[in-house]
Amino acid sequence: MPMSWFLLSLALGRSPAVVSLERLVDPHDTARCSVGLSCHLWDGDVLCLPGSIEPASGPVLVPTRLQTELVLRCPRETDCALCVRVVVHLAVHGAWEEPEEKSDWEPQEPRNASLLAQVVLSFQAYPTTRCALLEVQVPAALVLPGQSVGSAVFDCFEAGLGAEVRIWSYTQPRYQKELNVTQQLPDCRGLEVRDSIQSCWALPWLNVSADGDNVRLVLDVSEEQDFGLLLYWDQVQGPLKTWKQKNLTGPQTITLNHTDLVPCLCIQVWPLEPDSVRTSFCPFREDPRAHRNLWRIARLRLLSSGTWQLDAPCSLRAKMTLCWQAPDQSPCQPLVPPMLQENVTMNKPHEFPLLRSHPNLCVQVSSWEKVQLQECLWADSLGPFKDDMLLVEVRTGPNNTAVCALEPSGCTALPSNASTRAAHLGEQLLQDFRTQQCVQLWNDDDLGALWACPMDKYIHKRWVLVWLVCLILVAALFFLLLLKKDRVKAAPRARTALLLHSADGAGYERLVGALASALSKLPLRVAVDLWSRRELSAHGALAWFHGQRHRTLQEDGVVVLLFSPAAAAQCQQWLQHQTVESGPHEALASWLSCVLPDFLQGRVAGRYVGVYFDGLLHPDAVPAPFRAAPLFSLPSQLPGFLDVLQGGCAPRPGRLADKAEQVAQALRDALDSCTSYSGAPGCGEPGFSSEPSP
Repeated sequence: MPMSWFLLSLALGRSPAVVSLERLVDPHDTARCSVGLSCHLWDGDVLCLPGSIEPASGPVLVPTRLQTELVLRCPRETDCALCVRVVVHLAVHGAWEEPEEKSDWEPQEPRNASLLAQVVLSFQAYPTTRCALLEVQVPAALVLPGQSVGSAVFDCFEAGLGAEVRIWSYTQPRYQKELNVTQQLPDCRGLEVRDSIQSCWALPWLNVSADGDNVRLVLDVSEEQDFGLLLYWDQVQGPLKTWKQKNLTGPQTITLNHTDLVPCLCIQVWPLEPDSVRTSFCPFREDPRAHRNLWRIARLRLLSSGTWQLDAPCSLRAKMTLCWQAPDQSPCQPLVPPMLQENVTMNKPHEFPLLRSHPNLCVQVSSWEKVQLQECLWADSLGPFKDDMLLVEVRTGPNNTAVCALEPSGCTALPSNASTRAAHLGEQLLQDFRTQQCVQLWNDDDLGALWACPMDKYIHKRWVLVWLVCLILVAALFFLLLLKKDRVKAAPRARTALLLHSADGAGYERLVGALASALSKLPLRVAVDLWSRRELSAHGALAWFHGQRHRTLQEDGVVVLLFSPAAAAQCQQWLQHQTVESGPHEALASWLSCVLPDFLQGRVAGRYVGVYFDGLLHPDAVPAPFRAAPLFSLPSQLPGFLDVLQGGCAPRPGRLADKAEQVAQALRDALDSCTSYSGAPGCGEPGFSSEPSP
């Protein structure tokens, strides 16, 4: 399918405007001043020690503005280096202090003296740091407090192509906060320098184009030339994070899956030569699909009862809001007053403004006025949603408060004549609030407080008569059944089993499908992604796995982790690097991020079971954290597996043996088919690859 952001082949990204630069022949640093000022540049660099700010006893000369300009320093016509020219604008700061007592005999300080200032220019561009010192003298005629006196020009600081440079300016001694400027220098693409800077001659060039739903990177490199390729996430907070790195021989074509695109995904290429120039390019910053992918893989984590963190490979423009989720799955209601946090920082802990946590409290992360992510972080640790009413206490005066109940229609004042649930129970809720039967979640001395009030007892009172009648009817029916039979057995409630596996080829999928089909014939409700393709595609892998896991554990079900050789290897890679290979293993990364916290926090017993198939995997290959759960080899250990799987709902021993033999036979047939289909023990392990251009 065509993609608008790849209509053109780009040479390392959108080409900036080509700039023609002034050439300097002098290999040494120089300085000059505007008319009326005199300048002197100290030989060599000085120590970069700004020191603390000192008060001025009279007028002093201080920097007021910094400007930079790119030039070329060319000792020879074809041997140039990129250089940063710095222009410092100067002004007079302060005035002469008036003496406390004037006397005719006391000598007066001259009011028409010239000013001399030592101006430091500090330059930093990894791995280079330099400081130059300029002495600037202003004649007495120009010494006017608060007036600009001119500028000084320094030529120049050499820097590498594509580098980020930072420049500071201050005086010695320092009378004010130093000035600073940061500049991203262009690379070989944006300058008329390809024939002048030797490092640009052998630079690999890269074209990016569409390949259906995927992205094709074509490296225009001469045959047999060796070069490096780095795909990385350019993070604003912290260093860049490597995703893939390869040494290749040109020419090459690399294909990326469109689901791997995120705004901060950048490409860096360089020839494998000493001191070669690395050119970086980030073509997906404005791409809508990359932004959708980023929100799809972003994840909220509860670090403790009072802290949370938003994990994402790129920085996001987002804000956090706390909301109240009712059990009826109506839209989550933002708290009153709003509890929001602007400019959320990625991959960094944040504090909740709460006194106590509650399962109905959820976190919404929004971007551009749209809710992108919602997680009820306390649902796993505190249990399912409660039928509680959230009361908002608003302080209207020193000793006065007003109370309203947060509902889908808004905050209903109590008492009220409205036809809402809270209004009908207004007096009872107020009584609970006054007698402190509600739980305080948040408190502010000026704004008010939030209270969670249980509603279960009101439901019990309303339906007590109905329940009594139902109990009488059930007892009568039970008595009639006893008259017909000596013993009546209640059918056990089917337990839910969620199967999680990795996509390791068609043969292995048939093996997983055979296990799921065989288990579904037992008193079990089986959930597996192979039977929910449409729902998985509509909601996304992460959302589907998270929802199924939450529902299964909430219903006292069990999650079955199926380990193949490829799944075990990818789990080990995730534990070490927090990443898996792209392509078929992306679903594994989704469910792994859902279940791994339970294993790391010891919430495994009765919730998880591990499984591998006879002959496909040794039990020691299963990563250590997952061996905390019961581990079975199928079909050899099938009876024990079924006993754990069905828990207290297992049938009689004879029936269990019959069922176990049926399941074992189905698995043996599928296992034979799997190994003969793939011709390899792992039943197929697809992965990322790069192929030479034809």
